[in-house]
This record gives sequence, structure tokens and C-alpha cells, in this order.
Amino acid sequence: MSQGDQEFVVAIDGPAASGKSSTAKRVAERLGVHHADSGALYRAVTAARLRQAGSTDHWSVESVMHSAPRVTLHREGTSFAVNLDGKPVGAELHEAAVTALVSVVAKMQPVREWVNEQMRSCARGGAIVVDGRDMGTAVFPDAQLKIFLIANVRERARRRLLQRLGRAPMEDEISSEAEALRQRDEKDAAQTQQALDAVVIDTTHLTQAEQVERIVELALVARGSGEFRGEK
Repeated sequence: MSQGDQEFVVAIDGPAASGKSSTAKRVAERLGVHHADSGALYRAVTAARLRQAGSTDHWSVESVMHSAPRVTLHREGTSFAVNLDGKPVGAELHEAAVTALVSVVAKMQPVREWVNEQMRSCARGGAIVVDGRDMGTAVFPDAQLKIFLIANVRERARRRLLQRLGRAPMEDEISSEAEALRQRDEKDAAQTQQALDAVVIDTTHLTQAEQVERIVELALVARGSGEFRGEK
């Protein structure tokens, strides 16, 4: 990835299930630049620790950090994909055990610093779209474009279930998932801060294509030249 010698960062933040990662990936594809997802790193570190010991009785910051170097990033298409123990990791990142613990891991300051440095490394010397927690505040405070995605909790629940189940969810399923998301929002509150200069986009009534189009337009304006010429 190369954008001359100029770093250009589009930072996308928002609460859980707001569509950050899928939207960011499509924005990156449209712009012809790379995409990196901090949430995948937190999940991979959590999965690495679970592989070491499924029981969480004796987890500590030190034991989680001991697992972190087993997680690496590699370029795959326009994305930085996650490897665990040298191999691609996919569905494991979204298993219930990982989902239940990732908020705990993400609050560990050494883990946060490690993940943030991986994200900064991805961005050095080129153009990139990043998403996750603290992207527009702690990680890339000087990002040229900061986006904060929001949507009401029931719509976030519906979208998450649609993706997970592959069918339209029932009302009781949406209610249960919405409550789980409310609890997740409370756990993640400190790591889901909106940058003061972020553009807030309420996606409750937007299709993904519409939100992608809006962010691409904002990125082109922020870029100035109206186009990107980064290598894929």
C-alpha cells in the first residue's frame, strides 16, 4: 500500500454491531486502500488465551499478554487479515466464549496498547481505513476523516441476528439480543468514545450501500484531490 509518503487515515468508530467492520471493508475496497479491524485483534487475543486454557479462573493481564504475540496480521486483498498460531482464523473469533470475554480483554491497558500499536503499524506510510474502538480518539487522533456510526439498539440486534442466523429473526430473538447489546454497550462505554471532530452517521434507516457511499464521498473530499492512487 502506498500513498506517496503521506499517511491518510479514515477512522470509523461506533458501538457493537453498528456495522463498523463490514462498512469499513467496503469503503476501503471502493477507495482502493487497505482495511484493518482492531476488533478482530482483540477477539484473536481472546481466542489465543482460550486455546491456552479454556478456564478463565486464573486469567491475568500477564497471561493474556503472553498469548498476544501468537496473533499476527498479514495482507489479504485489501485487508489486513488475522492469523493465530500462524494460520488464518475465522469463525472462531465469533464463538460465544470469545464474545463473552472480549470486552474484559479489551479493557486491559497493556492489551489495548499492543493492539493500538499493531493498528498504527498498518497505517504507516499509506492510506488506510481502520475501525474498532478508540480509532478516532486514542489511536489516530490526527486522522483526516473520523466517522462515528450509530443505530438504535433494536436495529443493531436485528442486523446481528440476520447475519448470524441467515434468516429474519423473531421478535423475541431481537428483544433478547437487544438486551445483550445494551449490556455490551455498558461494558464498552469507556472504549466507545466519539471524537469531537467525528462525523456522526445514524445508520438506523440506511442501507449499507448508502452509508458506504456517504463515507466514500467524505473521504474523497478530505483527500482533496478527489481520488486515491494507493497500490492494492
